[in-house]
Amino acid sequence: MTDAASAAFLECCRAIAGAAHVLTDPRDTPPYLTDWRGRFTGRARAVVSPASVEEVAALVRLCAEHRVPVVPQGGRTGLVLGSVPDDSGSALLLSLRRLNRVRAIDPFNRTMTVDAGCILADIQAHAAQHGMLFPLSLAAEGSCTIGGNLATNAGGTGVLRYGNTRELCLGLEVVTAAGAVWDGLRGLRKDNTGYDLRDLYIGAEGTLGVITGAVLKLFPQPKAAITALVALCSPGDALRLLKLAESHCGPTLTGYELMSDVCLRLVASHFPGLPRPFPGRYPQYALLELSSHESEQHAVGLLEGAIEEALEAGVAQDAAVATSIAQSRALWAIREHIPLAQAAAGKNIKHDISLPISRIAEFIDATDALLQHAFPGAQVVCFGHLGDGNLHYNVAPPEGIAHEDFLAEQEAVNRVVYDSVAAFGGSISAEHGVGALKRDELPRYKSAVELNLMRALKAALDPLGIMNPGKIL
Repeated sequence: MTDAASAAFLECCRAIAGAAHVLTDPRDTPPYLTDWRGRFTGRARAVVSPASVEEVAALVRLCAEHRVPVVPQGGRTGLVLGSVPDDSGSALLLSLRRLNRVRAIDPFNRTMTVDAGCILADIQAHAAQHGMLFPLSLAAEGSCTIGGNLATNAGGTGVLRYGNTRELCLGLEVVTAAGAVWDGLRGLRKDNTGYDLRDLYIGAEGTLGVITGAVLKLFPQPKAAITALVALCSPGDALRLLKLAESHCGPTLTGYELMSDVCLRLVASHFPGLPRPFPGRYPQYALLELSSHESEQHAVGLLEGAIEEALEAGVAQDAAVATSIAQSRALWAIREHIPLAQAAAGKNIKHDISLPISRIAEFIDATDALLQHAFPGAQVVCFGHLGDGNLHYNVAPPEGIAHEDFLAEQEAVNRVVYDSVAAFGGSISAEHGVGALKRDELPRYKSAVELNLMRALKAALDPLGIMNPGKIL
């Protein structure tokens, strides 16, 4: 595009979204162009923040006319370079932060219709004001947007009971790659009228179209939520405790998190004000949460019964049960501060993986050994949503090795971890997506048939290849 054509293009963007919402000054754009972890900074023709679905559609039509790539962006909390442009400077970065209205709430249908730019925590609070629950919960909920959650099919701590974001969405509104608006904002739990376009766009990371609105599924607010931290000897005991807890507690078990001793020591080192529930140390810990629609007494009874049986059977070594909301929040704070403690300790090599739940203990033992053989002294920081098979299996450098030097080994570390994940029947991305970071890994772990089907869908829905290019495929 010539300088004159580029200037004319930007003037059209200003006419659509308003001059104040088209950023081109290098002093204004960096926060939008750098990924959350600060590892990569791209470039963009401009950062545009439309205020309506109609403006989004007009901007995408403009980009299609001029063959300008479009990079949709929500709360900028992604971890796989999915919402930042490349370094060519050719793309238009489309920030959806101004699309932040709650459009409607239907208490009888238990649904809420929202703009894609709504902050997740605001959606949770709005549901609570109406006596209902939107159960998607993750560490970035104070800044991530529901559009980004849908684009990556985010998981979080409640998947065991409520499912991923896909299971929490009934309908979508999408601006297609041609700039048309698909209004699929239907609050139906049954709609068997052809291909499920909703599920196609969820998890597509903006490569097929721009999600601008959604109908979300709400649930009754539980009368009580009880939390406990249980000390364990091994990941195998964590699996045995999970089975026991599910047997005792059934659907009241809404969260089940695994944390290693390495994780708790990191948190204690960098956040000394957080509680230390046990006087001694144990190899592993499980964080359990029960949500009861009957009463707190009911939840406490179920949880204490499960823990008592686990202690008697030697599955659990010790347990701390929260007796107040403050204590419960303190236990969850330990889990939520693990990524922050890792960041404070220095850079590390992160993995967001999923495995058949039954094979997680084998995977941890086998992969820990493989890493120690290949990188003696490397420290594994393993935690995650054991109840749904999702681990954050992160690798920090051995003592005395500079973090930057160890990051140079990222490809080799990834190969050890990802090959082991594949050997155990798992996935190299559980809830963070693929983005640009894992794009080149897919051909190694997905079949040619699967990749060709994905490419066919991309070509059909985005024939010009302008939607978030370089991501996933």
